[in-house]
Amino acid sequence: MTDTGTQLKIQTKQHFKMLDGLRGLAAIAVVVFHFMEIAVPDYTKSFIAHAYLAVDFFFCLSGFVIAYAYDTKLADIGIWTFIKLRLIRLHPLVIIGSVIGILAFVFDPFSNLYQKYTGNLLLMFITSCLMIPYALVRERYFNNFHLNPPTWSLFWEYIANIVYALVLVRINKKMLWLLVIIAAALLVYEAHRSTNLSVGWSGDNIMGGGIRMFYSFLAGMLVYRLKWVINSRLGFIAIGLMLLVTFFIPFRNELNPIVEPIVVIFYFPFLIALGAGAQLSASSTKICKFSGDISYPLYMVHYPFIWLFMSYVEAKKPSLNEMAGITAIGTLLLIVLAYAVMKYLDEPVRKRLNNLVRRRG
Repeated sequence: MTDTGTQLKIQTKQHFKMLDGLRGLAAIAVVVFHFMEIAVPDYTKSFIAHAYLAVDFFFCLSGFVIAYAYDTKLADIGIWTFIKLRLIRLHPLVIIGSVIGILAFVFDPFSNLYQKYTGNLLLMFITSCLMIPYALVRERYFNNFHLNPPTWSLFWEYIANIVYALVLVRINKKMLWLLVIIAAALLVYEAHRSTNLSVGWSGDNIMGGGIRMFYSFLAGMLVYRLKWVINSRLGFIAIGLMLLVTFFIPFRNELNPIVEPIVVIFYFPFLIALGAGAQLSASSTKICKFSGDISYPLYMVHYPFIWLFMSYVEAKKPSLNEMAGITAIGTLLLIVLAYAVMKYLDEPVRKRLNNLVRRRG
Protein backbone atom coordinates (compact mmCIF):
# COMPACT_ATOMS: atom_id res chain seq x y z
CA MET A 1 0.00 0.00 0.00
CA THR A 2 1.32 3.44 -0.84
CA ASP A 3 1.68 6.23 1.70
CA THR A 4 -1.03 8.17 -0.10
CA GLY A 5 -3.54 5.42 0.52
CA THR A 6 -2.40 5.17 4.11
CA GLN A 7 -2.99 8.83 4.81
CA LEU A 8 -6.38 8.81 3.14
CA LYS A 9 -7.50 5.86 5.24
CA ILE A 10 -6.28 7.39 8.45
CA GLN A 11 -7.85 10.74 7.69
CA THR A 12 -11.29 9.18 7.21
CA LYS A 13 -11.37 7.90 10.79
CA GLN A 14 -13.27 9.72 13.52
CA HIS A 15 -11.50 12.74 14.96
CA PHE A 16 -11.73 13.35 18.69
CA LYS A 17 -12.11 17.12 18.72
CA MET A 18 -12.57 17.37 22.49
CA LEU A 19 -9.21 15.69 23.03
CA ASP A 20 -7.64 18.23 20.68
CA GLY A 21 -9.09 21.01 22.80
CA LEU A 22 -7.82 19.48 26.02
CA ARG A 23 -4.35 19.07 24.55
CA GLY A 24 -4.24 22.78 23.69
CA LEU A 25 -5.51 23.73 27.14
CA ALA A 26 -2.76 21.62 28.72
CA ALA A 27 -0.13 23.22 26.47
CA ILE A 28 -1.20 26.72 27.55
CA ALA A 29 -1.04 25.60 31.19
CA VAL A 30 2.53 24.41 30.62
CA VAL A 31 3.52 27.83 29.26
CA VAL A 32 2.03 29.62 32.28
CA PHE A 33 3.71 27.09 34.59
CA HIS A 34 7.11 27.75 33.04
CA PHE A 35 6.69 31.51 33.46
CA MET A 36 5.67 30.93 37.06
CA GLU A 37 8.71 28.76 37.72
CA ILE A 38 10.81 31.86 37.13
CA ALA A 39 8.50 34.38 38.80
CA VAL A 40 7.77 32.22 41.86
CA PRO A 41 10.44 29.49 42.10
CA ASP A 42 8.92 28.07 45.29
CA TYR A 43 6.31 25.58 44.02
CA THR A 44 4.41 25.73 47.31
CA LYS A 45 3.57 29.36 46.47
CA SER A 46 2.68 28.81 42.81
CA PHE A 47 -1.00 28.60 41.84
CA ILE A 48 -0.23 26.24 38.96
CA ALA A 49 2.59 24.17 40.44
CA HIS A 50 1.30 20.82 39.18
CA ALA A 51 1.07 21.75 35.51
CA TYR A 52 4.09 19.55 34.86
CA LEU A 53 1.58 16.70 35.04
CA ALA A 54 0.31 17.96 31.68
CA VAL A 55 3.15 15.95 30.15
CA ASP A 56 1.68 12.75 31.60
CA PHE A 57 -1.65 13.75 30.09
CA PHE A 58 0.09 14.25 26.72
CA PHE A 59 1.68 10.80 26.99
CA CYS A 60 -1.65 9.16 27.81
CA LEU A 61 -3.38 10.97 24.97
CA SER A 62 -0.58 9.91 22.62
CA GLY A 63 -1.01 6.25 23.53
CA PHE A 64 -4.76 6.49 22.87
CA VAL A 65 -4.37 8.30 19.53
CA ILE A 66 -1.54 6.10 18.22
CA ALA A 67 -3.41 2.90 19.06
CA TYR A 68 -6.58 4.33 17.51
CA ALA A 69 -4.85 5.42 14.32
CA TYR A 70 -2.48 2.51 13.76
CA ASP A 71 -3.58 -0.67 15.58
CA THR A 72 -5.40 -1.89 12.47
CA LYS A 73 -3.18 -0.08 9.95
CA LEU A 74 0.40 -0.79 10.89
CA ALA A 75 0.49 -4.29 9.41
CA ASP A 76 -0.63 -2.86 6.06
CA ILE A 77 1.61 0.20 5.91
CA GLY A 78 4.73 -1.30 7.49
CA ILE A 79 7.00 -0.07 10.25
CA TRP A 80 9.15 2.14 8.03
CA THR A 81 6.13 4.02 6.66
CA PHE A 82 4.83 4.46 10.20
CA ILE A 83 8.17 5.93 11.30
CA LYS A 84 8.22 8.28 8.31
CA LEU A 85 4.71 9.50 9.06
CA ARG A 86 5.59 10.14 12.69
CA LEU A 87 8.80 11.96 11.75
CA ILE A 88 6.93 14.17 9.30
CA ARG A 89 4.34 14.98 11.94
CA LEU A 90 6.72 15.68 14.81
CA HIS A 91 10.23 16.48 13.71
CA PRO A 92 9.94 19.77 11.80
CA LEU A 93 9.00 21.52 15.06
CA VAL A 94 11.89 19.84 16.86
CA ILE A 95 14.26 21.54 14.43
CA ILE A 96 12.33 24.82 14.42
CA GLY A 97 12.45 24.87 18.23
CA SER A 98 16.19 24.18 18.15
CA VAL A 99 16.79 27.08 15.76
CA ILE A 100 14.77 29.45 17.93
CA GLY A 101 16.60 28.09 20.97
CA ILE A 102 20.11 28.73 19.73
CA LEU A 103 19.21 32.21 18.46
CA ALA A 104 17.69 33.09 21.86
CA PHE A 105 20.73 31.68 23.68
CA VAL A 106 23.33 33.54 21.62
CA PHE A 107 21.43 36.84 21.24
CA ASP A 108 20.01 37.01 24.77
CA PRO A 109 20.18 40.76 25.57
CA PHE A 110 20.26 40.16 29.33
CA SER A 111 22.87 37.41 29.62
CA ASN A 112 26.16 36.35 28.06
CA LEU A 113 26.02 32.80 29.44
CA TYR A 114 26.44 31.40 25.92
CA GLN A 115 30.06 32.62 25.91
CA LYS A 116 30.93 29.97 28.48
CA TYR A 117 29.69 27.32 26.04
CA THR A 118 30.90 28.74 22.73
CA GLY A 119 32.91 25.60 22.02
CA ASN A 120 29.84 23.43 22.59
CA LEU A 121 27.25 25.43 20.64
CA LEU A 122 27.43 23.40 17.43
CA LEU A 123 27.21 20.09 19.28
CA MET A 124 24.41 21.49 21.44
CA PHE A 125 22.47 22.46 18.31
CA ILE A 126 23.06 19.16 16.50
CA THR A 127 22.04 17.05 19.49
CA SER A 128 18.96 19.20 19.95
CA CYS A 129 17.93 18.69 16.31
CA LEU A 130 18.58 14.95 16.53
CA MET A 131 17.01 14.65 19.98
CA ILE A 132 20.11 13.22 21.61
CA PRO A 133 20.20 14.15 25.32
CA TYR A 134 23.15 16.45 26.04
CA ALA A 135 22.91 17.77 29.59
CA LEU A 136 25.53 20.48 29.86
CA VAL A 137 24.38 23.85 31.22
CA ARG A 138 24.25 23.43 35.00
CA GLU A 139 23.54 27.16 35.44
CA ARG A 140 20.14 26.50 33.86
CA TYR A 141 18.98 23.36 35.66
CA PHE A 142 21.12 20.85 33.69
CA ASN A 143 18.41 20.26 31.07
CA ASN A 144 18.84 17.35 28.70
CA PHE A 145 18.09 19.78 25.87
CA HIS A 146 19.13 23.24 26.96
CA LEU A 147 18.24 25.02 23.73
CA ASN A 148 14.65 23.78 23.94
CA PRO A 149 14.00 21.87 27.18
CA PRO A 150 10.52 20.44 26.30
CA THR A 151 12.26 18.26 23.71
CA TRP A 152 12.91 15.79 26.54
CA SER A 153 9.32 14.56 26.31
CA LEU A 154 9.60 14.17 22.53
CA PHE A 155 12.69 12.02 23.11
CA TRP A 156 10.55 9.57 25.09
CA GLU A 157 7.65 9.98 22.66
CA TYR A 158 9.87 8.78 19.83
CA ILE A 159 11.05 5.80 21.85
CA ALA A 160 7.44 4.91 22.70
CA ASN A 161 6.48 5.11 19.02
CA ILE A 162 9.32 2.79 18.01
CA VAL A 163 8.50 0.28 20.77
CA TYR A 164 4.85 0.46 19.75
CA ALA A 165 5.66 -0.36 16.12
CA LEU A 166 8.05 -3.19 17.02
CA VAL A 167 6.25 -4.78 19.97
CA LEU A 168 3.19 -3.12 21.51
CA VAL A 169 0.98 -3.20 18.42
CA ARG A 170 1.09 -7.02 18.55
CA ILE A 171 0.45 -7.70 22.23
CA ASN A 172 -2.95 -8.86 23.46
CA LYS A 173 -5.08 -7.21 26.13
CA LYS A 174 -3.88 -9.51 28.93
CA MET A 175 -0.26 -8.65 28.26
CA LEU A 176 -1.14 -4.97 27.97
CA TRP A 177 -2.89 -5.13 31.35
CA LEU A 178 0.19 -6.76 32.87
CA LEU A 179 2.50 -4.08 31.46
CA VAL A 180 0.17 -1.33 32.69
CA ILE A 181 0.21 -2.78 36.21
CA ILE A 182 4.01 -3.06 36.20
CA ALA A 183 4.33 0.48 34.85
CA ALA A 184 1.93 1.81 37.50
CA ALA A 185 4.05 0.21 40.23
CA LEU A 186 7.17 1.81 38.77
CA LEU A 187 5.43 5.18 38.63
CA VAL A 188 4.45 4.96 42.29
CA TYR A 189 8.02 3.99 43.15
CA GLU A 190 9.43 6.94 41.18
CA ALA A 191 7.00 9.39 42.82
CA HIS A 192 8.15 8.26 46.26
CA ARG A 193 11.84 8.09 45.34
CA SER A 194 11.90 11.57 43.79
CA THR A 195 9.12 12.97 46.05
CA ASN A 196 7.18 14.08 42.92
CA LEU A 197 6.80 13.28 39.22
CA SER A 198 8.57 16.35 37.86
CA VAL A 199 11.30 14.16 36.40
CA GLY A 200 12.70 13.27 33.00
CA TRP A 201 13.87 16.70 31.85
CA SER A 202 17.32 16.78 33.49
CA GLY A 203 20.53 14.81 33.23
CA ASP A 204 20.01 14.03 36.90
CA ASN A 205 16.57 12.43 36.46
CA ILE A 206 16.34 11.37 32.81
CA MET A 207 15.10 7.83 33.48
CA GLY A 208 12.11 9.19 35.37
CA GLY A 209 10.83 10.42 32.03
CA GLY A 210 10.91 6.88 30.69
CA ILE A 211 8.83 5.69 33.63
CA ARG A 212 6.30 8.47 33.10
CA MET A 213 6.00 7.60 29.42
CA PHE A 214 5.95 3.85 30.12
CA TYR A 215 2.81 4.07 32.22
CA SER A 216 0.84 6.84 30.51
CA PHE A 217 1.39 5.70 26.92
CA LEU A 218 0.32 2.15 27.83
CA ALA A 219 -2.68 3.46 29.77
CA GLY A 220 -3.79 5.46 26.73
CA MET A 221 -3.49 2.33 24.58
CA LEU A 222 -5.52 0.39 27.12
CA VAL A 223 -8.31 2.97 27.11
CA TYR A 224 -8.57 2.59 23.34
CA ARG A 225 -8.35 -1.20 23.20
CA LEU A 226 -10.95 -1.64 25.92
CA LYS A 227 -13.17 0.80 23.97
CA TRP A 228 -13.53 2.70 27.22
CA VAL A 229 -15.42 5.70 25.87
CA ILE A 230 -17.73 7.53 28.25
CA ASN A 231 -20.57 9.23 26.39
CA SER A 232 -21.76 12.41 28.03
CA ARG A 233 -23.17 15.83 27.30
CA LEU A 234 -20.44 17.60 29.23
CA GLY A 235 -19.02 20.38 27.09
CA PHE A 236 -15.50 21.65 26.56
CA ILE A 237 -15.69 24.11 29.46
CA ALA A 238 -16.73 21.44 31.97
CA ILE A 239 -14.20 18.82 30.91
CA GLY A 240 -11.52 21.49 30.45
CA LEU A 241 -12.03 22.58 34.05
CA MET A 242 -11.80 18.96 35.13
CA LEU A 243 -8.34 18.85 33.52
CA LEU A 244 -7.20 22.25 34.76
CA VAL A 245 -8.07 21.51 38.37
CA THR A 246 -5.29 18.91 38.49
CA PHE A 247 -2.73 21.60 37.65
CA PHE A 248 -3.97 23.78 40.51
CA ILE A 249 -3.51 21.11 43.19
CA PRO A 250 -1.37 22.67 45.95
CA PHE A 251 2.23 21.50 45.98
CA ARG A 252 2.94 19.67 49.25
CA ASN A 253 6.04 17.48 49.61
CA GLU A 254 4.30 15.09 51.97
CA LEU A 255 1.28 14.64 49.67
CA ASN A 256 2.82 14.74 46.19
CA PRO A 257 3.99 11.08 46.19
CA ILE A 258 0.41 10.02 46.90
CA VAL A 259 -1.68 12.54 44.97
CA GLU A 260 0.33 12.66 41.75
CA PRO A 261 0.28 8.90 41.00
CA ILE A 262 -3.47 8.85 41.67
CA VAL A 263 -3.99 11.65 39.15
CA VAL A 264 -1.78 10.05 36.51
CA ILE A 265 -2.80 6.41 37.01
CA PHE A 266 -6.56 6.84 37.34
CA TYR A 267 -7.76 10.36 36.59
CA PHE A 268 -6.02 11.10 33.29
CA PRO A 269 -7.17 7.86 31.59
CA PHE A 270 -10.67 8.68 32.85
CA LEU A 271 -10.46 12.14 31.25
CA ILE A 272 -9.29 10.61 27.96
CA ALA A 273 -12.28 8.27 28.00
CA LEU A 274 -14.60 11.13 28.91
CA GLY A 275 -13.18 13.40 26.24
CA ALA A 276 -13.40 10.69 23.58
CA GLY A 277 -17.16 10.37 24.15
CA ALA A 278 -18.01 14.05 24.49
CA GLN A 279 -20.41 15.89 22.24
CA LEU A 280 -19.45 19.40 21.13
CA SER A 281 -21.44 22.40 19.99
CA ALA A 282 -20.43 24.15 16.77
CA SER A 283 -18.70 26.98 18.64
CA SER A 284 -16.85 24.58 20.94
CA THR A 285 -15.74 22.57 17.93
CA LYS A 286 -14.03 25.64 16.47
CA ILE A 287 -12.36 26.43 19.79
CA CYS A 288 -11.14 22.85 20.15
CA LYS A 289 -9.79 22.81 16.61
CA PHE A 290 -7.79 25.99 17.18
CA SER A 291 -6.63 24.75 20.57
CA GLY A 292 -5.50 21.44 19.13
CA ASP A 293 -3.80 23.09 16.15
CA ILE A 294 -1.61 25.35 18.25
CA SER A 295 -0.90 22.87 21.06
CA TYR A 296 2.19 21.18 19.65
CA PRO A 297 3.72 24.33 18.09
CA LEU A 298 3.16 26.21 21.35
CA TYR A 299 4.77 23.45 23.38
CA MET A 300 7.79 23.30 21.07
CA VAL A 301 8.57 27.00 20.56
CA HIS A 302 7.81 28.68 23.87
CA TYR A 303 10.72 27.73 26.10
CA PRO A 304 13.53 29.78 24.52
CA PHE A 305 11.47 32.82 25.51
CA ILE A 306 11.24 31.49 29.06
CA TRP A 307 15.05 31.57 29.12
CA LEU A 308 14.92 35.21 28.00
CA PHE A 309 12.42 35.91 30.76
CA MET A 310 14.74 34.26 33.28
CA SER A 311 17.68 36.35 32.10
CA TYR A 312 15.56 39.48 32.39
CA VAL A 313 14.47 38.60 35.94
CA GLU A 314 18.06 37.90 36.98
CA ALA A 315 19.32 41.17 35.48
CA LYS A 316 16.48 43.58 36.31
CA LYS A 317 14.87 42.12 39.47
CA PRO A 318 11.29 43.14 38.46
CA SER A 319 8.40 43.22 40.91
CA LEU A 320 5.93 40.35 41.18
CA ASN A 321 3.22 42.50 39.55
CA GLU A 322 5.48 43.22 36.60
CA MET A 323 6.29 39.53 36.21
CA ALA A 324 2.57 38.71 36.36
CA GLY A 325 1.95 41.16 33.52
CA ILE A 326 4.77 39.67 31.47
CA THR A 327 3.36 36.20 32.07
CA ALA A 328 -0.12 37.15 30.86
CA ILE A 329 1.04 39.14 27.82
CA GLY A 330 3.85 36.69 27.06
CA THR A 331 1.48 33.72 27.02
CA LEU A 332 -0.84 35.48 24.57
CA LEU A 333 2.05 36.49 22.31
CA LEU A 334 3.43 32.95 22.36
CA ILE A 335 0.04 31.60 21.27
CA VAL A 336 0.15 34.04 18.34
CA LEU A 337 3.72 32.99 17.56
CA ALA A 338 2.77 29.32 17.73
CA TYR A 339 -0.05 29.88 15.26
CA ALA A 340 2.27 31.76 12.88
CA VAL A 341 4.94 29.04 13.12
CA MET A 342 2.31 26.39 12.44
CA LYS A 343 0.82 28.25 9.49
CA TYR A 344 3.95 29.50 7.76
CA LEU A 345 6.64 26.98 8.73
CA ASP A 346 5.39 23.69 10.14
CA GLU A 347 2.41 23.06 7.85
CA PRO A 348 4.22 23.98 4.59
CA VAL A 349 7.21 21.81 5.52
CA ARG A 350 5.02 18.86 6.43
CA LYS A 351 2.97 19.28 3.25
CA ARG A 352 6.10 19.24 1.14
CA LEU A 353 7.48 16.18 2.94
CA ASN A 354 4.17 14.36 2.58
CA ASN A 355 4.11 15.12 -1.16
CA LEU A 356 7.66 13.81 -1.45
CA VAL A 357 6.71 10.61 0.33
CA ARG A 358 3.67 10.17 -1.93
CA ARG A 359 5.75 10.52 -5.10
CA ARG A 360 8.26 7.99 -3.85
CA GLY A 361 5.49 5.68 -2.63
